[in-house]
Amino acid sequence: MFLTKEVSSMTQKITKDMNLREIVEKKPEAAAIMVEYGMHCIGCMASQFESLEQGCQAHGMTEKKINEMVEKINKVGKKE
Repeated sequence: MFLTKEVSSMTQKITKDMNLREIVEKKPEAAAIMVEYGMHCIGCMASQFESLEQGCQAHGMTEKKINEMVEKINKVGKKE
């Protein structure tokens, strides 16, 4: 059974170990959520190699906030 790209991206779990670019490629909606949390560096050169967690920590974000953001990103596109 083949999944369309749209369905596949909705079921792909995002983790804080993924780099920012990879996250936005898999879930474009994540960009807006990251900006809400103060991550305005999505287009930054570091987004190609820095993990979400590393970027957040560099901006002083707590582990609790990072986990909250990842959870919110993973809920986008899911039917509840």
